[in-house]
Amino acid sequence: MGGIGTIGIPGLILILLIALLIFGPKKLPQIGSAFGETLSAFKKSTNQIMDDVTLQNDEKDEEAKKEESSSHEAKESEGPQKE
Repeated sequence: MGGIGTIGIPGLILILLIALLIFGPKKLPQIGSAFGETLSAFKKSTNQIMDDVTLQNDEKDEEAKKEESSSHEAKESEGPQKE
């Protein structure tokens, strides 16, 4: 059996008919609008979180590269010196 992602067209039609019976034709557009706004806000929040995580990872990568570069330069300067 599939999860909620595999409802399909017949399942969506059934859900719409049940919602129509429960809430009536006058309330259905309001409910749909509220659901759409909620979904939009959720997507916006999710995208913001993903952007924050990506930014933090990029900053950590830059710090690691700087540390690696500075340690590499320090090792080169400590190398054998000719007199």
